[in-house]
Amino acid sequence: MAESKEFLTGRLMVVAFEGWNDAGEAASAAVRSLKEQLDLAEIVEIDSEDFFDYQFNRPTSEFDDEGQRILVWPSATIYGPAATTGDSDEKAEPAEQLAADAGLAVSSNNTSNVYLLLGTEPSRNWKRFTSEVLNVAVDSGVSGIVFLGAMLADVPHTRPISIYSTSENAGVRSELDLERSAYEGPVGILSILSDAAEQLGIPTISLWASVPHYVHNAPSPKATLALIDRLEELIDVVIPRGDLVDEAAAWESGINALAGEDEEMASYIRQLEQARDTVDSPEASGEAIAQEFERYLRKRGDGPATGPAEPWRP
Repeated sequence: MAESKEFLTGRLMVVAFEGWNDAGEAASAAVRSLKEQLDLAEIVEIDSEDFFDYQFNRPTSEFDDEGQRILVWPSATIYGPAATTGDSDEKAEPAEQLAADAGLAVSSNNTSNVYLLLGTEPSRNWKRFTSEVLNVAVDSGVSGIVFLGAMLADVPHTRPISIYSTSENAGVRSELDLERSAYEGPVGILSILSDAAEQLGIPTISLWASVPHYVHNAPSPKATLALIDRLEELIDVVIPRGDLVDEAAAWESGINALAGEDEEMASYIRQLEQARDTVDSPEASGEAIAQEFERYLRKRGDGPATGPAEPWRP
């Protein structure tokens, strides 16, 4: 990867949505992990009444910390550095001290420079939703946006999770040695936000994790870990992994145990391993790797990102 330059030293917003763009809950879990480690305050919660179909994304009934029953509505929330929100003197402590207390390393380049957008993918009024998000980004001085997603693909759980890093911005591609996505087809809210941001002059990067489609019903901590590893390179923040490494190992061991009881599944995984090892071999050309990845993206059938196997829908 190229040396950190203009994109990485600016004020960045990291974005993930639950739902179609979030196979194995990998992308939303990665942003949630980042939120737990940084000193962030809510800037705005976007009004769910305007953007969500409650029959599709239903509110949930939960108990709060005091044991009181509450309703939690689907939403999308933008968070920013607490030191810049003016909420309180306590939140205005130096970011370096806050990071040290959390076991987090924050460089001088990224202090008070990370914003987050986390929520459920909206089900309607996408153009107005996009406008509201980007108005906040512009007002906050965001100079670059990193989108996180996860897709179901024909990949084996026993190999490292692939992270496909792309940008539609020629300058960023050159700066960070990224590719431009060759995908054509239906898209999710991440692509809508990315297109609108680029039109406003805010460069974007998209990071997509490949999640094995045969384990689509469970969260994928291994994919979350891979996204965090890649994200950490981009935003110059050391993100403590906590229990994530152990959870990823347990996830892989659990699938191994299932495959050990199902010869058809085990045989299929071996085929995926052979295909992946061929792509990763020193003899494989860049063109061959690209063709293999495009095959992963296009081969699967239909269905939501968290349901049965399906093609990549950025």
